[in-house]
Amino acid sequence: MKFKNTLQKGSVRYIVFKDQDAWYAVALEFNIVEVGDDPNEVLILLFEAIAGYVKSARKVGARPFILNQTPDKEYQELWNALRTGKKQKVSKDLEVYTFGQRPLAVAAV
Repeated sequence: MKFKNTLQKGSVRYIVFKDQDAWYAVALEFNIVEVGDDPNEVLILLFEAIAGYVKSARKVGARPFILNQTPDKEYQELWNALRTGKKQKVSKDLEVYTFGQRPLAVAAV
């Protein structure tokens, strides 16, 4: 089986959005979620969590599947909608702060 992410290279997709009174930052391939009151804060916490996750995976020589988890359906649908510009299909009420992709090389620095 060929994986998108390996211990040497790859990327992780992320989304930062507000749902009701809280901001959420999600790393899709790792199923990491940070929650807080400020979008910048949860984004920083997410990037720190991603870096620790990748460093730990490299340190223990983890198998690639740990870096290629299946995202929760709701996050995958939101990602797809954001990428195609059709966020309204998912929810009119979600406020999206940012979304993107971060190389694992940058993530683990």
